[in-house]
Amino acid sequence: MIKSFAFVAYSVADVPRALAFYRDVVGLKPDEEVLKKTEGHWAEFDVGEGTFGIGNGSDLGIAPGSQASAAFETDDVKAVREQLLAQNVKVSELMDSPMCTTCFVTDPDGNRFALHQRKA
Repeated sequence: MIKSFAFVAYSVADVPRALAFYRDVVGLKPDEEVLKKTEGHWAEFDVGEGTFGIGNGSDLGIAPGSQASAAFETDDVKAVREQLLAQNVKVSELMDSPMCTTCFVTDPDGNRFALHQRKA
């Protein structure tokens, strides 16, 4: 029986570079205990009640830059998008739906993730 959602993980070619991107550019907070235990081969970020991980999945058959499934909730998707664009990050145009506004961000390996803002 499945108890809960464990994590979302992206394969990256260079974990320290990806760690810096997700920490310093995107603003996710890494789990320092995990970093100590994995010696830079894997990183995890607490995202609300979930976990987002990065590591080189090549040995598992997961090519760096091949993921596009994570979506991070934000209170102001327009402002976050502008902050990333100001740092020369590749970000799509905003897309509106009846339930949300979203855009897609590309990390240094080519993985894509969504910035998402629910509408009231």
